[in-house]
Amino acid sequence: MSKADTQVQPRKQGLTRRQKRAVSRGIQYAVFAAALVALGVTADWDRLQNQFAQADLAKELFPDIITLALRNTVLYTLSGFAFGLALGMVIALMRLSPVGPYRWLAGIYIEIFRGLPALLIFIFVGVAVPLAFPGTEIPGGTYGKVALALGLVAAAYMAETIRAGIQAVPKGQMEAARSLGFSHARAMASIIIPQAFRIVIPPLTNELVLLFKDSSLVLFLGVTLEERELAKFGRDLASESANSTPILVAGLCYLLVTVPLGFVVRRLEAKAGEATK
Repeated sequence: MSKADTQVQPRKQGLTRRQKRAVSRGIQYAVFAAALVALGVTADWDRLQNQFAQADLAKELFPDIITLALRNTVLYTLSGFAFGLALGMVIALMRLSPVGPYRWLAGIYIEIFRGLPALLIFIFVGVAVPLAFPGTEIPGGTYGKVALALGLVAAAYMAETIRAGIQAVPKGQMEAARSLGFSHARAMASIIIPQAFRIVIPPLTNELVLLFKDSSLVLFLGVTLEERELAKFGRDLASESANSTPILVAGLCYLLVTVPLGFVVRRLEAKAGEATK
């Protein structure tokens, strides 16, 4: 037997993990591209344009869709966020309280308002409150009702976010403050809570985006023409014109706010991640 015959033949190497991932991505991209091509070929773009993209009808929406509908949407969102943040802070502190009944009440509130759909909260504020307290007017009219409804929902989520932020602050911060003569309340207000808010700014900003979209539920409160927000404004004009272009334009106005806010959230989360490294 020759020397060459005695040599061990090398085994054939299969694909490496990196190559397998590259092949898998290539297949996924090909399937996605094929789906887009199929969609583009089979869709009736003329009918879609006629129903959703009438340029003349879209022009008629301006400037009211900005000066009225978008303005009201922003006002509803900010008022609900402010009320929710204030109430959420109180509930978060109750959740962390050494007093048992405070913790129980806060826990019950959070479970109820996180479990109920926001639609039911709007109906409750618009119908149940006037029935329960006849003759009582919520300050601010429709704006006050929306702030109350959005704030009640937002507070349940914000409370848990703020609680997590407070608990994320190292316990040594409180101990150091108390050793310097700070009372517990002063240490919380001056040291712990400011640090906690730096931690929870990204999720709170994300909650602002969610509230901006939930403001569309204001139509269940019964609003006047001057109190309409984007969804109600687009829906009314779509019904009048028998065309969906106003709804599409209203949706683009939502994106005009939510996309930049989403970018801000990602930047804040990235900065928070860099700070913890």
